[in-house]
Amino acid sequence: MKRIRKAVFPVAGLGTRFLPATKAVPKEMLTVVDRPVIQHVVDEAKAAGIEHFIFVTGRGKAVIEDHFDIGFELETTLERRNKSKELAALRADLPAAGETSFTRQQSPLGLGHAVWCARDIVGDEPFALVLPDMLHHGPSCLKGMIDVYNQAGGNVIAVNEVPKEQVSSYGIVGVGESRGSGFRITSMVEKPKVEDAPSNYSISGRYILQPEIFDILAKQEPGAGNEIQLTDSMLTLAKAQDFFGYRFDGKIYDTGSKIGFLAANIAYALDREDLGPQLKAEIKTLLG
Repeated sequence: MKRIRKAVFPVAGLGTRFLPATKAVPKEMLTVVDRPVIQHVVDEAKAAGIEHFIFVTGRGKAVIEDHFDIGFELETTLERRNKSKELAALRADLPAAGETSFTRQQSPLGLGHAVWCARDIVGDEPFALVLPDMLHHGPSCLKGMIDVYNQAGGNVIAVNEVPKEQVSSYGIVGVGESRGSGFRITSMVEKPKVEDAPSNYSISGRYILQPEIFDILAKQEPGAGNEIQLTDSMLTLAKAQDFFGYRFDGKIYDTGSKIGFLAANIAYALDREDLGPQLKAEIKTLLG
């Protein structure tokens, strides 16, 4: 069984829900506290042992590539000013040479198409797919998924429980027998009616997929929104391969929504010893 070395990050979206902020700044570079959203998910992947970070970008996203490169002028200035702590932090975040790859999704044809754009870089090995909008607050979700993969093989999807009345807003999976620290997925339904939902476990934006998904995506007909839907191709792959679920018990923030983004900033800041107590006091004042 091949180990998981590579992760794909689809970052080609326009971020229209955050205009005008995202007119010139990619939504993935908006900060949760003092780290861009994309840095938070790369941190998660690093903690899981990922060695190669693959970004599927679009027009106007070159700043993401710059973020993961050496900023010579900035580093020189920090050195000259003896800002050793700040310089060390910058360098610690940098992937090593050769650990990042960037490819373009020229047309917004859906998540499935974005994944397919990374096919030649991923090659013939299983890989992780990480949706940057979905911040998983807590221990590395991807690390837990890789543990399930190492136990059971196949494909792995991270899920979390949502209130039953909200299942129509999510992709929902059916729950089968336990398998190691995960469970067998028996079905996948996109935004089912409450009465038709096989469970209240929703797909949360983290996947481990086998490379056979690329051949399926290449032939996949457009689905909802006239886009190439990843879920449609996963359903086809599930006829030939096992899918397992990993329950993530932490809190998930959808930073693609304004409320989710604001909540993530508060939650991550409250976790910090240097910010939490002061922020809590400020919140009390605001609510007072």
